[in-house]
Amino acid sequence: MDIREQLCELGLSLYNRGLTHGSTGNLSARLPDGNIIVTPTGSSLGRLTPEGLSVISPQGELISGAKPTKEVPLHQAFYSTRGDKAGAVVHLHSCHSTALSLLPSEDETDWLPHLTPYGIMQLGKVRLLPYFIPGSPEIGKAITGLAGKHSAVMLANHGPVVTAKNIEAAVYAAEELEATAKLAFLTRALNPNGLTPEQVDALVRQYNVEWN
Repeated sequence: MDIREQLCELGLSLYNRGLTHGSTGNLSARLPDGNIIVTPTGSSLGRLTPEGLSVISPQGELISGAKPTKEVPLHQAFYSTRGDKAGAVVHLHSCHSTALSLLPSEDETDWLPHLTPYGIMQLGKVRLLPYFIPGSPEIGKAITGLAGKHSAVMLANHGPVVTAKNIEAAVYAAEELEATAKLAFLTRALNPNGLTPEQVDALVRQYNVEWN
């Protein structure tokens, strides 16, 4: 399947399952020529078309298509700092992860609770970033400041941003972040039995997880 068609198909899947709503969220993927396809501004992930996607240069200049999402700086920041590890970026406004970001955090450098092995395996440490106005270049600067050490960040009061080697893997990782956040939110007042540091360390070693 062409990468443009795949991005549209996955966008529809995210939309149909309520992981994004209205015209929220945006997706991007790196093309073989180094340019980037990205969802247009104001577009719904449930109604994307391959021919309607925007194409931008790595520097963010529009090459073809409609005006791209205002969140281009955060996409650029991941591509520029993570190199070949970033083949796609997914930014959602998913409910439970956003809800969890509204609550006090014990560790902003390792924000997502260690409840299941899959959050560790697919995301590594998720970094909580402070609130910025949507579309602000400051979001890109904050991600760039992490020097490529995180594949996923949570924008407080806003939503998660996840990158992976391809769009399918990035979507799966974003889904795992939301699923883990939902578990954390539902069990927060119940003192759940999370993974021990020893169990986390074993996962990191066995699956070669980035764990800075």
